[in-house]
Amino acid sequence: MSKVKVGVAGYGVIGNRLAAGVVAQDDMELVGVADVAPTLPVRALKERGMPFPLFAAVPGAEQGLEAAGIPVSGSFDDLLGEVDIMLDAAPGGIGAKNKVKYVAAGVKAVFQGGESGEVADVFFHGTVNYEKGLGVDYLKLTSCNTTGLIRAVHAVHASVGVVKTFITIIRRVADPGDTHRGLTNVLEVEPIPNHQAVDLMSIMPDIDATGMLIHTPVTHGHIITLSVTPKQKISVEAALEAFGNYPRIKVVKISEGFNSNSSLFQWARYMEYPRADMFEIGLWEEMVGHSGDDLLFAINIPQESVTIPETIDAVRAAMEMHATGAEAVAATDGFLGI
Repeated sequence: MSKVKVGVAGYGVIGNRLAAGVVAQDDMELVGVADVAPTLPVRALKERGMPFPLFAAVPGAEQGLEAAGIPVSGSFDDLLGEVDIMLDAAPGGIGAKNKVKYVAAGVKAVFQGGESGEVADVFFHGTVNYEKGLGVDYLKLTSCNTTGLIRAVHAVHASVGVVKTFITIIRRVADPGDTHRGLTNVLEVEPIPNHQAVDLMSIMPDIDATGMLIHTPVTHGHIITLSVTPKQKISVEAALEAFGNYPRIKVVKISEGFNSNSSLFQWARYMEYPRADMFEIGLWEEMVGHSGDDLLFAINIPQESVTIPETIDAVRAAMEMHATGAEAVAATDGFLGI
């Protein structure tokens, strides 16, 4: 079987990780990436010896790129002529414009959570609704927070069923490299419900979800607390077993040093993961408990990398590489080393 040929639009925080994720898959080939300017990730690509080609994302972008000494292999249309599917990690709103080009070229695409929902045919999550994405031309991922939320809630739902959930997102304000957000010594709140709760219900419509969101002046991951009402009471021990057996959840202990969001980031550094990325969400064992019959727990969302596995799953669904989500997830995680 020939490898699926993949391109990436936007070589930034998510795009460079998507490119690396595709390279790790033995049954996929990264044809190239597209960007508009000699940003730090693009300059690093050149310093690494151009392990894969770079294409100009818009006409004229090649001038600025080549002026910076970065070789350009062709236009965006040239890239589209060589791929089966595009992973669009362009800034919000640009993906919708790119879709016009994808349709004209007859190329499938997967969009990230920041893009408008109208851009895709299916709102996608690899472990929950993989089958809905089979053969579909245009899929959209959930956001980083929603991706992790769905993993955690579905772990309980698959075990005993979930009636409803309330979530509180303590949201990092920016990625580590961002300097334009400017929040200092501030906690900023938003009205309820937050979009992550609404989006979770789009993927899992049988669950009643609502929640609140608090922006915090930190960068290394979001922390989300959940109160889940199960259909059947579940013990802490059974819940921990369900979480531990679920793909892409890492159960950690405060007593072993995992006492903060940054401790998980440090763990990824000590493990020498590329970019210090974790693909799993962290779930604290000592924070699993009860309020009456409701199950309480907290998770950490590594916002830069958490959606990468589900994006690879989306390629497998759109290209019909596997018939079931279980097969797709196992393949993706095997190649990523999860």
